[in-house]
Amino acid sequence: MNKQESDILNTLLQEPFINQRILSEASGHSLGVVNRSIKNLIKEGLLDDHIRPTSLALKELKDKSPKNAVILAAGFGMRMVPINTQVPKALMEVNGEPLIERIIQQLNEVGVKEIHVVIGFMKDQFEYLIDEYGVNLIVNEEYAEKNNLHSLALASKHLSNTYIIPCDIWCDRNPFHRHELYSWYMVSDLMDDESTVRVNRKMELVTAEGGNSMVGIAYLTSEQSKVVKDRLKRFDKSGKHNNDFWEETLIDGDRMIVQARVVHSSDVVEINTYEQLRELDEESNHLKSDAISIIAASLGVNKNEIVDIEVLKKGMTNRSFLFCCRDKRYIMRIPGEGTDQLINRREEADVYKVIGDKNICDDIVYINPENGYKITAFLENSRVCDPENQDDLKACMKRLRAFHDLKLKVDHEFNIYKQIEFYETLWEGKPSIYRDYKKTKENVLELKKYIDEHAGEKVLTHIDAVPDNFMFTEDGDIRLIDWEYAGMQDPHVDIAMFCIYALYDRKQVDNLIDLYFEGECPRATRLKIYCYIAACGLLWSNWCEYKRSLGVEFGEYSLRQYRYAKDYYKIVKEELNESR
Repeated sequence: MNKQESDILNTLLQEPFINQRILSEASGHSLGVVNRSIKNLIKEGLLDDHIRPTSLALKELKDKSPKNAVILAAGFGMRMVPINTQVPKALMEVNGEPLIERIIQQLNEVGVKEIHVVIGFMKDQFEYLIDEYGVNLIVNEEYAEKNNLHSLALASKHLSNTYIIPCDIWCDRNPFHRHELYSWYMVSDLMDDESTVRVNRKMELVTAEGGNSMVGIAYLTSEQSKVVKDRLKRFDKSGKHNNDFWEETLIDGDRMIVQARVVHSSDVVEINTYEQLRELDEESNHLKSDAISIIAASLGVNKNEIVDIEVLKKGMTNRSFLFCCRDKRYIMRIPGEGTDQLINRREEADVYKVIGDKNICDDIVYINPENGYKITAFLENSRVCDPENQDDLKACMKRLRAFHDLKLKVDHEFNIYKQIEFYETLWEGKPSIYRDYKKTKENVLELKKYIDEHAGEKVLTHIDAVPDNFMFTEDGDIRLIDWEYAGMQDPHVDIAMFCIYALYDRKQVDNLIDLYFEGECPRATRLKIYCYIAACGLLWSNWCEYKRSLGVEFGEYSLRQYRYAKDYYKIVKEELNESR
C-alpha cells in the first residue's frame, strides 16, 4: 500500500464513501489517483465492493494508529533572545496559550494521552505539566553541549507508533490524527535555503542543499521506530553526533526512510525568534521583555522600531543580541547563567566611567550597574584579532601596552588568588572533577611567592584581554571590549590571559611576550608571566567548573585551562632549577 492508497483508505476510515469526487477533495488526490487506488485497495482486500473498509483494513488501522508522543523541549532556544532569559521557548505564549500546552491539548483531542516531554534548560518550569496533563518528564542533563538527537535517544524506549514534535511549533489546525497508516515527516510548501531535504514527485524526501522548509513534526510507525531506535543508540554512543538533529537518523543514502507530509506555511509556524513571535501575536505577554523596554527607553523609540533582532555567538559569560533601530545597529548584553555571582556590575560601571573618554572601548549607550544590562553601538565592518596572524598580534600588543602605560586607577582590585578560592566556594562543597586538583592547587599557590617578588606597579588591567575582545575598526583603530572583569592588577596578567584563551603553546607564548616587550623582556618578567599563566589557568578552570554545574559546558577550553595550571608550574620550576 503506497502513500496515496493509505491516504484514501484513511479518509474512508473517517467518513463513508459517497462518490469519487468527494473522496478526491477529502483526500487531496486527483480523481485518477482515487480511482486507481480504490481498485488496488479492493484487490488487496482492504476495501469491499461497496468501497467500505474491511476487517483487514481495520486491523491495519489498529496496528499503525498513534500510541504516544515525544515532545523535545530541552534546548536553550538561543535565537529567542531576549525572551529566553525569562522563560524556555516551549512556554512562550501565543494568544495567551503556552506553545507546549497547545501541542499537548491537540494530542489529547485525537486520543493521544501518553506524552513524554524531554526537558533541560529551565527544567523546573515544566513540572506543573505532570499535574495538569499527566505527562512524563525526561531530563536531559547534557542539553547545553548536545543537540536534540541526544534528547530523543533518552526517550527512545518509548518509540513505537509515535509522534515526535519540537516544542517551538504553533499549529493553527490540529496536525495530529486518531489514525495514521504510514510514517511521515512534515515539511512546508515554503522553500528554505537552509533546508536539507526537498519533496520529489513521488512524495519522497530526498537530500538537497535547500528545499522544503523542515517543520520538524514526524510520525513513526513501529517499523520505522525500530530503525530510528537502533540509529539513536549507535549515533548517541559514538559521540560524533553531539551537534546533530535527530532527523539524521531518518537519512538513508540520498533520502529519508519516511514519506513527506506537506503543509501550508500558514498552518504551521515555527517560532525561533522574538520577531517571529511578534508577527504571530503582537499582544503576547512574552514580548513584554525587560530588555526590549530598556532599549526603547534608552534610545527614545517605540518598541516596534526595534527590529532585525539576531542572537550573537553565545559568549562565555553573557548572552548578547544584535538589533537595528532607525538604521543604526546596536548590541544588547544580557548577563548569563550565574553571572550575578561572578561579576560586580557596580565595579564594571566604575571602569567604564574611567575609560569612557579614552577612546579605548566600544561606545556605551546604556549600562545598568545593578543587573549588568548594557547597550553598545555596533562597530560596523569591524573584526576580531586573529591570534595566528603576526601583524594582528603586533598591533594588539602595541595597543595593550599603550593602555597599560596610561596607568589608570579604579578603587577595586582583581585578585587572582582570592578569585580562585571564590570560584571554588561556588561549587557548594562538591569536589573538583579533577582527581589531582588538590595537588595542582598547592603547586599554583606555591608560585605566589615568585609573583609577589616580581609583580610590577598595579594599574587598571583588562583581565579578559583575549583575542576576541580586540576589535579592529574600519578606520584602522583597535578597541578593547568586555571590561567586566577589569580591575587593579599587574598589567602583565593581560598577556597571560591572551595566551591561555588563544590556547597557545610555549613557542607562541614566548612570541607574544616578545611582541609586547618589543624583544626586550627580562627573564624574571617572562617567568612571572609563566606563573600568571599557571595561576590564571587554574582560575578559569575553577570558573568553568562552576559554569558546568549550571549546565554550561566549554569542552576543550576548560580542560586546556587546567593543563596550563599544571604544565606552566612545571616550566617555572624547571627554569628556576636551571638558574641555580
